[in-house]
Amino acid sequence: MWLSSELMFFAGLFAMYFTLRSTSSELWATETEKLNVPFALVNTVILVSSSFSCQFGVFAAERLQPRRTGGLFSFARWGMVEWFLLTFLMGAIFVSVQAYEYASLVAEGVALSSNPFGSAFYMTTGFHGIHVIGGLVAFLFIIGRAFIARRFGHFEATSAIVVSYYWHFVDVVWIGLFIIIYFLQ
Repeated sequence: MWLSSELMFFAGLFAMYFTLRSTSSELWATETEKLNVPFALVNTVILVSSSFSCQFGVFAAERLQPRRTGGLFSFARWGMVEWFLLTFLMGAIFVSVQAYEYASLVAEGVALSSNPFGSAFYMTTGFHGIHVIGGLVAFLFIIGRAFIARRFGHFEATSAIVVSYYWHFVDVVWIGLFIIIYFLQ
């Protein structure tokens, strides 16, 4: 139910973006030239890769394996905690790179209040970034619970799975945003 409300929220943001774009097409043509598409593509690959590490964490949680059973580089023996820590790291990199991109765009004169493009860009990507940060907090919560649980059971595994649903949702939303903002120029 909650993911459905999130879907409606992002649908509203997409509608805002397309409405503003349709009324300011010349502005969009000049402002999108300032976007660093290769830089954003690398950042997108990092976020999408985090969905894979998240899913490996889910597989470990379903096996009721909270932590690794082998060496640090024995990826096949990693537990949920290791996979979720990797996912957290990639998500944190994504947010950091997005913050750097914001600083670069502001230096080029693209700000939230500068024009409709700036408003649409920062509103859509900013709300997405806030959702990524929320997912990062959820990962820390799940990892913490794995450490304090006396026995890692189905309750803890189910919590990990639910967080993964949210993370995959956030990744899919970003793929849509990325295509619309960076490629439909």
